[in-house]
Amino acid sequence: MKPGNPINRREFLMSSGCGIAALSLFCRTASAGWGDVPGILARIRAPAFPQRDFVVTRYGAIGDGISDCSEAFLKAIHACSLSGGGRVVVPSGDYTTGAIHLRSNVNLYISEGATLRFMPDPRLYLPAVYTRWEGVECMSYSPFIYAYDQENIAVTGTGILDGQASKEHWWPWCGSPFYGGSFEGPNQMAARKKLFGMGENDVPVKDRVLGEGSFLRPNFIQFYRCRNVLLDGVTVRNSPMWQIHPVLCVNVTVRDVSMVSHGPNNDGCNPESCRDVLIENCFFDTGDDCIAVKSGRNRDGRRIGAPSENIVVRHCRMRDGHGGVTIGSEASGGVRNVFAEDCDMDSPNLERALRLKTNSVRGGFIENVFMRNVKIGQVSDAVLRINLFYEEGDAGRFPPTVRNIEMANVTSTKSKYALYLRGYKNAPLRNIRISGCSFENTSHPDVIENVEGLTID
Repeated sequence: MKPGNPINRREFLMSSGCGIAALSLFCRTASAGWGDVPGILARIRAPAFPQRDFVVTRYGAIGDGISDCSEAFLKAIHACSLSGGGRVVVPSGDYTTGAIHLRSNVNLYISEGATLRFMPDPRLYLPAVYTRWEGVECMSYSPFIYAYDQENIAVTGTGILDGQASKEHWWPWCGSPFYGGSFEGPNQMAARKKLFGMGENDVPVKDRVLGEGSFLRPNFIQFYRCRNVLLDGVTVRNSPMWQIHPVLCVNVTVRDVSMVSHGPNNDGCNPESCRDVLIENCFFDTGDDCIAVKSGRNRDGRRIGAPSENIVVRHCRMRDGHGGVTIGSEASGGVRNVFAEDCDMDSPNLERALRLKTNSVRGGFIENVFMRNVKIGQVSDAVLRINLFYEEGDAGRFPPTVRNIEMANVTSTKSKYALYLRGYKNAPLRNIRISGCSFENTSHPDVIENVEGLTID
């Protein structure tokens, strides 16, 4: 394909050695894939809550932007849970707090005009909780809003959740001077290496304690092993790290949420080892991937062995970010059945539209990934990037399986590459299908290495 020209069907079919049989396979598989979506959506149901309100100001919260309201939130959530559930209401005002731990049947409701600010004192997010940090389980700082093994939980409303992360707080722990940090410390580098070593050596999770002094930045919202989860309407900003991170959850809805945070590793929504997830009508303006589907890192991900599957993304807007819809790199437990449709992506600071990143240290599988009816103004790198040489590259014993990836009716007006596809000789990418797409004004020719079954219609 010549630089600056849209896809030419004849060139692709001839260069990839594909023909009628491959095109027939494309038609059958595409129909079967999208045909699964109604069944997935039928299983995803937002939780309902009793019509009881527990207003945090009745439990001592003061919306003056100064007072520590942590105890008031604890009391309101406890009372709501004991009564059988309802809404814990944050009325208009400016509230500050430490970690908030939700319980079953509790809906944390952030009213219009309310801002909930999380104080940047790391001691407020201890004692350590059971969490997953960059795909490896450990005991570390509590996420700002956290729940473990609960059901019917929600964060809703039209107010603002502000993590107050900045170059003065939380972000420096990544170690980068760009974010106010220092490579000499204090930073997360030593603890990160230690944690990954613990995962490789099967250290029991209870003994992987990396709290105070470890500098592992907490996620903003993390629901762990929960069922029937809803996030609706809120704005999330200034996160220490990943913004919304459901782990090992079933039946998750993320709807009408704005995620605006430009710090290090400030991914928007990262479902990890989750099943039946709907992400719709959301806005992403992030310092890392907008959406990143994950399933654990390396040996620890394979130990748990829980894939992410049946993920539907629709009607979302992506601005800045490393990838609009991304899978990996922590995908050692596998990812299957990801569907993205009717989204709008456009920014010189958005690098890719659909991105798959993994390697032979991660292992696992990525299969049945479908994107259709997506309009792209511009991306700075590739419309579709699948790279098995991410980070460690081909340095492990677990070559990943990547197959059955489809883009249909996707248009882009400007990018560096249309396609950037790099597999291994011993583990080629298989069945990559492009249908009805137009990728214009590409500045570089495509990169296509070790791909079997590349077709275009």
